[in-house]
Amino acid sequence: MTTATATWIGSISVLLWGTLALLTKLTGGHIPEFQLMAMTFTIAFLLMLARWLRAGHTGIRFARQSAFAWCIGVIGLFGYHFAYFKAMTLAPAVEVSLLAYLWPLFIVLFSALLPGESLRLQHIAGAVMALVGCWLLIGRNISGFSAENLDGYLVACACALMWSSYSVLSRLVKSVPTDAVGWFCGVTAVLAWVCHLMWEPTVWPSNGSQWVGVIGLGLGPVGIAFFTWDYGVKHGNIQLLGTLAYSAPLISVVLLIAAGFGEATVAVVGASILIVVGSLTAGMNENPRGSEAEEIKNSKGGLYSVLNSDDKT
Repeated sequence: MTTATATWIGSISVLLWGTLALLTKLTGGHIPEFQLMAMTFTIAFLLMLARWLRAGHTGIRFARQSAFAWCIGVIGLFGYHFAYFKAMTLAPAVEVSLLAYLWPLFIVLFSALLPGESLRLQHIAGAVMALVGCWLLIGRNISGFSAENLDGYLVACACALMWSSYSVLSRLVKSVPTDAVGWFCGVTAVLAWVCHLMWEPTVWPSNGSQWVGVIGLGLGPVGIAFFTWDYGVKHGNIQLLGTLAYSAPLISVVLLIAAGFGEATVAVVGASILIVVGSLTAGMNENPRGSEAEEIKNSKGGLYSVLNSDDKT
């Protein structure tokens, strides 16, 4: 599979994360955070389990990964959400969201540290433009940062560092199949249930609409999205995926407006332009012919190498 195809698969995650706000709205907003996290990650695990059972096995072999891979997976999935929810209790939601959405920019910057990767000016320019668009979109009602909320801001930044590190470090464990993410989701669900039982009251969905929201979250933004993201960051254009991630809040706002929960404003239009232009800038290829040749070479694999070696015997 080519890098371009893997990047498109990864971009499915951005589309699904764009439905997060609308689906969360459907849940009614009364389910405690860790309970909702536990329920949705349980659904994500069951989704992968169904895939394994359909293939005729229980997926146990996918759980046999290195300690390094397990740390990346669990800290990335559980650590990110734990830090995000904690930050929300320490600082206003808008400011937390603004800082948490530094993770796509961090992905673009950190990717330069990966073997075989290079950071180009267009990647930085595109990511910064998309970041400004994201902040314009989320920060429309911001009251301003305050020193008294510093603890929450630091936790929100830690949240961004966790997810960006998870995404970039996943590139170092390419050999770990995406099916293993199903087990990471399972462990995350268990940890979330523990946190819920320790700190929260239990509030179950009270009607069909709320159940649709919970199941939708578990199947889409929490389920399939994490699986496609794993494949994308491991095999696709990680800089472009990082920039495209800024489209998620834009998609969320558009869906909320379409569903009647919001209205189009100048800020929304301006943010849309910045995010789209930023994504296009990051996606520009400075050497399309060379890149195309590399894609062809990679797709032909070992046969290409044999046919082009000096020893034709």
